Amino acid sequence: MTITVLLFAAARDRAGADSVEVRLTPGATVADLRAALADRLPALGGLLTRSAIAVNHDYADDDQFLRPGDEAAVVPPVSGG
Repeated sequence: MTITVLLFAAARDRAGADSVEVRLTPGATVADLRAALADRLPALGGLLTRSAIAVNHDYADDDQFLRPGDEAAVVPPVSGG
């Protein structure tokens, strides 16, 4: 299955793209998506472990299953003051 992944803030900067398409096997979870992104985009490195993942506009836990056509987003932590 193919998942569209939107990249925001530092993830977008490090990847050099606003989004990527990731192919996963049926039954894949958000954790599997994180691993696939780390393999495909090594520049994201440790940022993925600190980032939230949203699926279809809702934050998701790593054990959430993905479905064909889902849209995911990598939302890195932000700081401010």
